[in-house]
Amino acid sequence: MLSRAAVAMSGLLVLACLGGCGEQPGSGRVTLLPAAAQDGAAQDGAGLPSAPPTPPTGPTGPSGTPHLAASPSEAPSIRPSGSPPVRPSGSPPMASPMTPPGKPALVSSLAEASATGAALPVTGPPRFFVAANLPAARFPEGSKEAVITPVPPSVHDAATGRFIAAVPLPPGVESSWKLGAAAPDNRTFLFSGTSPAGTRFFRVRLGDDGRPGAPELVPDTGARVPGVVPALALSHDGSRFAFADLVPGGSVVSVVEVTTGRRRDWHSGDALVTGLSWAPDGRSLAVVSSPQGLGVLDLTSPEKDLFAATRILRPASGVPPMTSVAYTPDGTALVYAVGYAVERIPADGGVPALLAKPEPPKGASLAMRFDVDGTGRHLLFTHAWRMHRLDLRDGTTSSVRIDRGDLPRGSVSPDAAW
Repeated sequence: MLSRAAVAMSGLLVLACLGGCGEQPGSGRVTLLPAAAQDGAAQDGAGLPSAPPTPPTGPTGPSGTPHLAASPSEAPSIRPSGSPPVRPSGSPPMASPMTPPGKPALVSSLAEASATGAALPVTGPPRFFVAANLPAARFPEGSKEAVITPVPPSVHDAATGRFIAAVPLPPGVESSWKLGAAAPDNRTFLFSGTSPAGTRFFRVRLGDDGRPGAPELVPDTGARVPGVVPALALSHDGSRFAFADLVPGGSVVSVVEVTTGRRRDWHSGDALVTGLSWAPDGRSLAVVSSPQGLGVLDLTSPEKDLFAATRILRPASGVPPMTSVAYTPDGTALVYAVGYAVERIPADGGVPALLAKPEPPKGASLAMRFDVDGTGRHLLFTHAWRMHRLDLRDGTTSSVRIDRGDLPRGSVSPDAAW
């Protein structure tokens, strides 16, 4: 039986294998349960990591926490129990840890990366939020066979946390992954999900009662995303989204057209990109990365190197970790968190100003992953199956329990967007 520590250590490999890698020698197997499996099957086991991986800097990561490398002999591969190992057709082989990483092939099938259509209208304070979770995982007593329960995203009442409905998964998507993104109308959302070929994306619109419509699967982008998507953002007009992908040699930031799947890539070298946000005019993208910090990517730039086209506004050196960012509704400033201190900085550069400093929940990570609603006033973050709401105008906070209804509930809290 693998311990909870072993599950955490092998989390990256587990998530990568959710995209379709074969079984490693000596590894366990994984049984896939139906999404409607009983909640208890996913509740009493160890969960997968809730935060994106941190690149090592010596024996510890930048936050000071130990950086744990996964052992292929310990990490189970993800496939239905009893099936032969399968590698998706056309997918590249996994890089050997002994092979120096090379620069990834970049795609430029999207002629215009900007999203300059009319922004979807803001409907007032958020009435709903959506929660996206990793597939739930547990290891039965005495077994090295992990049981994975697919988990769909879910819609909740923003005031009470009440469960409203599960978001349907489109054909070919087996489970949601960790992230969702929202347009400013509080009705249009984008999700990442696991599939045999890697991560796929789909858009969902909510009715006035919060009930989700049929999911719209984004055409195959051609990106072989293994499952570790540390950042996701939807443009204000809903026509494009941006995501970060971990690749050998660093990260790639991609902008994708929702209706066609065409995309444009930027390579970020050895940086880890953890936060993205679209400017309201759709011509730039705020980027949070380690070890660089907070910057603004010019989407009209011909550069393919991310940081050749990005102006750094807030260097990360000497400050607590940063993971999330959001433009203000007028596009003149950026809101971000340094640890749990929420700051604001002009979009063209300047002196940061402190907006709020909420008390971190007990046991919370060192950095706040958040989402800001279309009004620019309400900030949302989650921890321990609670939704925390921060009013950026007066700094007051409140929280409600996230009700899962009959959906599986693992030991890892979901991320949320509104």
